[in-house]
Amino acid sequence: MATNVIYEYGRRLAVPCTFPATPASGDPVIFGDLPGVAIGAEDTDGKTVVQFEGVADVSVKAIDGGGNSAVAAGDVIYYVNGDTPALSKKSTGVRYGVAMEAITSGSTDTINVRIG
Repeated sequence: MATNVIYEYGRRLAVPCTFPATPASGDPVIFGDLPGVAIGAEDTDGKTVVQFEGVADVSVKAIDGGGNSAVAAGDVIYYVNGDTPALSKKSTGVRYGVAMEAITSGSTDTINVRIG
């Protein structure tokens, strides 16, 4: 391996998350424009261990920029800071991943989302 490679795999790293301000374990998070899920709570140094790959079971609201919009398996999901929950089909946010399950229009549900 090259001597300048710091980590061979970057699936799980401790980083200062951009959103939310103070992540808790299981929260969807953003680091710059990279989506992930917090593995634990933020530490005293302001860093959170984040899983940047895989599939997470996260809360998603079935809305887009125009209002209620059903989520279908395969739809792109975005992270919108300030929304509750932060994940939806609103393309004004940071791309979070792809829905692996469906949600009826206007509903909020916890579904599997492929991160990335």
